[in-house]
Amino acid sequence: MFRKILSIGLVALLVLGLLAALGGAQQKTLTVIGPWAGAEQEKFMPVLQAAEQELGIKIDYQVYRAEDLATLLPAQFAAGTAPGDVIFMWAWFIAKNKDHAMDVTGLIDPADFRPGILDPVTVEGKLYGAAYTGKVKPGFWYRKSFFEEHGLSVPTNWKEFLDLLEQLKGIEGLKAPIASGDGVGWPLSDVTEHFLATFGGPELNKELAACVCLPSWSVIEAIFKDWIGYLLGQGYFGEPTEWTAVLEEWWNGDYGLYFMGSWITGMVKDPNDLGVFSIPGNLGIVFAADYAFVPKYTQYPDEAKALLRFLATKGQEVQVQQGGHIATYLPVSLDLYPPVDREVAQTLVGKVTLPDLDDTIGGEFQTTFWDQLKLLWVAPERVDEVVETIHEAYDRACGCGS
Repeated sequence: MFRKILSIGLVALLVLGLLAALGGAQQKTLTVIGPWAGAEQEKFMPVLQAAEQELGIKIDYQVYRAEDLATLLPAQFAAGTAPGDVIFMWAWFIAKNKDHAMDVTGLIDPADFRPGILDPVTVEGKLYGAAYTGKVKPGFWYRKSFFEEHGLSVPTNWKEFLDLLEQLKGIEGLKAPIASGDGVGWPLSDVTEHFLATFGGPELNKELAACVCLPSWSVIEAIFKDWIGYLLGQGYFGEPTEWTAVLEEWWNGDYGLYFMGSWITGMVKDPNDLGVFSIPGNLGIVFAADYAFVPKYTQYPDEAKALLRFLATKGQEVQVQQGGHIATYLPVSLDLYPPVDREVAQTLVGKVTLPDLDDTIGGEFQTTFWDQLKLLWVAPERVDEVVETIHEAYDRACGCGS
């Protein structure tokens, strides 16, 4: 009997030990750091839930703006630590800090992604990050019901665009024809880059993003003065307002148009009421991908890399179904998109895909670009000063004239 009890006891201990080991494995918690809060976070959580089920891990999501991470991460890296296991961050920052990121070459197949989309996180042939879904920045959004109510139509040339703005300006109760999203300055940079691509041509944006030292900024100066500055001077743009707050105001009819990225489709009450158009004549659209990396200082390198791979592949399939995102992973079927996002994805047809200018260059240029655009929006008469300051910051960032 004693042997039987002892045997049963040993078996019980073995079972308890096995359960404890399995429980310990299940308790591994990885921290994902990303920029999405509010409505955008709600659309991201199903992706993380799918990852937990697929990988058998727990995920803690924390919200950090990239601007804050740019200050936080260098200090953490210097101490040999990191605040997360998978971190979404600017591509240029990942490449610049490759010594603190895990080499994930071979984790994903570049052929499965949009051409060139992984180039920003590839250094000397090695991959240090992965692309997630991207955001198309196609142009000015409007509510179809609003246009129908006021007898407005989508412009097909620049004169019709100006006529539309005048019509909007005459609508009683409107704060301004175009809502001006603001935060740290990036929404203003998006609309500015759209003007550059339209009136300077897609190649201008490509050259600027590639840090080409241009012999003349005369074309850029003209775009700032004759198009952006003109519209600002006419009062067609509203006062810069925090971008999610002004989104609500625009949706409620305080503005007629709002230049924003495709993520807007996942942030409004009725995406089927959305319409969008580029400035007539535009041939280039920014496709800005979100990038993530695994810091070398993660406690769970294997699990973190598996999570990164999931986010870059299957995670994109889950994300596009939530609305507001366009896949960089080519195997994602168009059938998975909500109707309005499918339309956005199709706006890329026949257009040159452009990098996000300020995100690509980053650093001092990015912050200067943002600050100067915020100045321009409230003081368009200082356009010459604004262009000169941006030009100087660009030359410093790109080593021009040195």
